[in-house]
Amino acid sequence: MPMSDPRQLNDFVGKWSVSRIITPAVGPTAQFDGVAEWTVTKGGLAYEEKGAMTLAGQAPLHAERRYFWAEDLQVFFDDGRFFHQVPAIGGCAHHWCDPDTYQVTYDFSDWPVFAVHWRVLGPRKDYTAVTQYRRL
Repeated sequence: MPMSDPRQLNDFVGKWSVSRIITPAVGPTAQFDGVAEWTVTKGGLAYEEKGAMTLAGQAPLHAERRYFWAEDLQVFFDDGRFFHQVPAIGGCAHHWCDPDTYQVTYDFSDWPVFAVHWRVLGPRKDYTAVTQYRRL
């Protein structure tokens, strides 16, 4: 999965299509389709994602999220808390949010298409989320 050409913050600037499949251990699969945009802001990039989340048999719901990406590829929640470090050449990182564990793998091997795989485990959480980004 890792690649020899490391990603730099400016590689992400712009709009990307986002397609995410969320597969719980129990229950229906969900799909998110939308657009993510990384825009230059003081000290890094603002990340904003908007789109529609669909569960089988239900009407789509509007969904969005925001993060801040620092120059060294550290990702922070909207409120400033550290989330995780993106490995510049791809690979694994994690986030502990007591009592839940979030394991992530970034795959940049098909750049400028890339994938992000999350595995989330906790007392009330057990799912995978696979996201594919394509530059628009």
